[in-house]
Amino acid sequence: MSLIGDTMRVAMSDLYYLKRNLPILMATSIVTPVLYLVAFGYGLGKDITMEGVSYMAFMIPGVVALTTVTSSFTTVANKLMVQKRFYESFDEMLLCPISKTSLILGKSILGILKSMMCGLLMLLIGYFLSDDLQITPMLILCMILSCMVFSMLGVAAGMIVPDLPRMNLFNSFVILPMTFLCGTMFSLDALPEVAKNIIGALPLSQTSACLRAAALRWDFPWVSLCILIGYGLLFYGLCLFSLRKTN
Repeated sequence: MSLIGDTMRVAMSDLYYLKRNLPILMATSIVTPVLYLVAFGYGLGKDITMEGVSYMAFMIPGVVALTTVTSSFTTVANKLMVQKRFYESFDEMLLCPISKTSLILGKSILGILKSMMCGLLMLLIGYFLSDDLQITPMLILCMILSCMVFSMLGVAAGMIVPDLPRMNLFNSFVILPMTFLCGTMFSLDALPEVAKNIIGALPLSQTSACLRAAALRWDFPWVSLCILIGYGLLFYGLCLFSLRKTN
């Protein structure tokens, strides 16, 4: 209970921030995914099939995946970096008698909740756009796992990256390329073998594979799920390393 209580105490200010700014945060997070659906789903892929389903049905789980990733990472990383650099409120938390795990989980909750709300909204929109899409318990569980994994990456980045220009650099060269290349808009089978293996190993590729299989009732890629969990443990370890370095 101490872990849960400390985690919620750390997250409390972020939850108030989410409550006060929920309409703005939701609106800014879903504009880009909706444009992807309209531009690619209707504009380019209306009469195209991919891997045995319509392009819209193939694309929707990918858009949900990138929504959970960008929303969770950006929300957590930017807010934590501002708290650490400008307000020094994060440094004050380091002085409190709470565990590092509570601190990491507490700072992740904002990204998890916001990205889950955005992902569920996109999933609901996609459900009415494609008859092939199904909302299953495994799909929801995979979304939660994705939000947790990339929120912890956001915590690590927020502690490590020193300023906004470098955070924008990280977004431009790491997060943004993943959103387009990791099986969200097209099948990785279209890529050369070397590029396919490299991109296929990235965490968003694993998320896209899990969400797509769960939503379309394909054979579930349990290996991808295990790899995604491994990334979560890796990012958690990176957070611990960053906290110890800060102390």
